[in-house]
Amino acid sequence: MRWLRRSADREPDPDLDLGEGAARAREPMDEARRRMVRDQIEARGLRDPELLRAFAVVPRHRFVDSPDPYGDQALPIRDGQTISQPYVVATMTDAARPPGGWLGARVLEIGTGSGYQAAVLAELGAELTTVERYPELSRRAGERLREAGYDDVELVVGDGTQGVPEGAPYDVILVTAAGPSVPKPLLKQLNSDGGRLVMPVGSRTHQWLTVVVRRGDEFVARQREPVVFVPLIGEHGFDE
Repeated sequence: MRWLRRSADREPDPDLDLGEGAARAREPMDEARRRMVRDQIEARGLRDPELLRAFAVVPRHRFVDSPDPYGDQALPIRDGQTISQPYVVATMTDAARPPGGWLGARVLEIGTGSGYQAAVLAELGAELTTVERYPELSRRAGERLREAGYDDVELVVGDGTQGVPEGAPYDVILVTAAGPSVPKPLLKQLNSDGGRLVMPVGSRTHQWLTVVVRRGDEFVARQREPVVFVPLIGEHGFDE
């Protein structure tokens, strides 16, 4: 497997003396993360214990530069990209859950961005490959993933609309940018036995979160809710 469950930001062992100063430094972010899970995710109807546990563990503050990393809003990162608000990340993750669960599932993420969504997927136990078109974003995300303990995420720089065919088939493909339609190469790379793709589809300014399930050569799509994401740029997306 290519995944590693983190432990650095879990609740401290009560028998381990970290010192009073270390305990005080840890507490504000721990409490902010607990509030995020309770008030932004669970209160809005997402109740999967595995999902809630992952969001309660992954240190979002390590992936963003903001005085309010656990706030209920999207945040800017470099190269004109954004990190979605926690509830949107949780909603996409919940919609993408494979029938057999996350542990050992082969997952392709399109749009590494800050690396936060990748960290959540790795924490859930996915065997993850993530693609980013901006080299510096990918580099920084890789550093932050390693610092947070997710050493085995595979990072690729390239056109995400082409997918990563050498790793196919994927149980889940999760696209964190909006395209005018689902790129055909991604559909071809889905597992034919219930593979799931989650992606915002629509114009540059208005999209619907769309879930596609593949069974054999049949693809069944349904729209979930309106969203607004940055555009998916590439051969099978929007022009730059």
